[in-house]
Amino acid sequence: MEDFLPAAIATPNLIKNTSTLEFSDLQLVKELVKPKLRSLPVDLDASKDEIRTSLKASTLDGVFACLFSNVTGGVLLTNFLLELGASPTEIGILAAIPMLANLMQPIGAYFSEQMTSRHNYCFWIYSISRSLWIGLAIGIFWVGKTHAAPHSLILVTFGVAALSCFLGALGSAPWLSWMAAIVPRSLRGRYFSLRNSAANLTNLLSIPAIGLIISKWHGGSIQGYGVVLTLGIVSGIVSLFFQNFMVDVNPQINAQIKPQSAESSSDLVTNQSLAQAIHNTNFWQDFNFLKFLLYLNLWTFSVNLSAPFFNVYMLDNLGLDIGQVTLYNSLSSGANLLLLMFWGKLADRIGNRPILIGVGIIFAIFPILWLTTGTNSISIWIWLPLLHLTSGATSAAIDLCTNNLQIGIAPNHNQSIYFGVAAAFAGISGAVGTMAGGLFAQFEYGLLGLFALSGVLRLCALLPLVFMYESTI
Repeated sequence: MEDFLPAAIATPNLIKNTSTLEFSDLQLVKELVKPKLRSLPVDLDASKDEIRTSLKASTLDGVFACLFSNVTGGVLLTNFLLELGASPTEIGILAAIPMLANLMQPIGAYFSEQMTSRHNYCFWIYSISRSLWIGLAIGIFWVGKTHAAPHSLILVTFGVAALSCFLGALGSAPWLSWMAAIVPRSLRGRYFSLRNSAANLTNLLSIPAIGLIISKWHGGSIQGYGVVLTLGIVSGIVSLFFQNFMVDVNPQINAQIKPQSAESSSDLVTNQSLAQAIHNTNFWQDFNFLKFLLYLNLWTFSVNLSAPFFNVYMLDNLGLDIGQVTLYNSLSSGANLLLLMFWGKLADRIGNRPILIGVGIIFAIFPILWLTTGTNSISIWIWLPLLHLTSGATSAAIDLCTNNLQIGIAPNHNQSIYFGVAAAFAGISGAVGTMAGGLFAQFEYGLLGLFALSGVLRLCALLPLVFMYESTI
């Protein structure tokens, strides 16, 4: 899920100074080296210094991966499609591609369990999937040189996005399982909030700058997007370089250290077919995990029903330019960044589920507040900035706690299959949501009606969380 999470996945964030990225200055590392903390999984043979280096490298990996994701998704890709003349339905379909790609996660989880290195598996998956975007960059420059119909690039964008996302999804669950092995359970909230903060600082600084480059490019915004896309691809490849400094994990060793309760089950996943592995995994009898799946599916559907269309509404309905819209998105990133560490520490103290319920209610009514926006000066200078600040502050908690809750309730044995199955189900829900949102947006009530419906459904999606419990072990 590194590249995309209806999380994922995509990150909208003020930081005191860049020294916050130095782990030696953080209480996190002080706690990490305390011997009283629960140690890493028994299959991970690594010193504290190696883990410390791994966490630094993972943070830098996230920063450069964030640059790649910013260019190949979100408001920048939406603006590119609108410049090509794409309709709301086409934008909804494109937004659904990364979610449909999540169907590949159980397959990726299965194949990764046959390997002996999380690092090697993730490196080849992500290097190939990110490089595929070179095809779109070539297409953009070809259209600019030959003066071909720009609308033809929509099909190229669909093809590249589909291939890249479906291939990248094969690495999402193994990557999350890799991180779950490296980061101690008691520090997950604080570490992932720190990692996300670094990525969101990148959002805060890069998105407005990239938007300005595109809008001011002398060859037009389409050609300008081609330039920043090239830079984004380079950033995506550079991020993989930092994974070389992360402690590797051998899933074969982890598979042999089965929980006592699982010893009576049938053959290990490494000796099973994919269907057998999924069928024999205990989550079919794990009602707590099934409740989480229900929540995740309902929430993903209701959020993605409207999420891809807020930028469309500002760019198309309100007539704002890409510079203004990216500035609003940077406000969301700033709020996200400012509160991530707070949410991480709070989650470690009181748990993830209470935060998801409380903050989820605020996040649920967020789309309804868009009904009061317009082209007047109050909306442009006050209301829209406030909405983006609220969105960033609440999404920081939602994304972090959903990820931590999933890691917490999935057992160590066959953990990546749990992650893959959850992502696959959520992918279907999210894809159906975005496509349904694109179709609904063309009806009589348009985008504003879609926002209202999404708000109501988000409130309903919180109900399964009431009946869940969260492990504190």
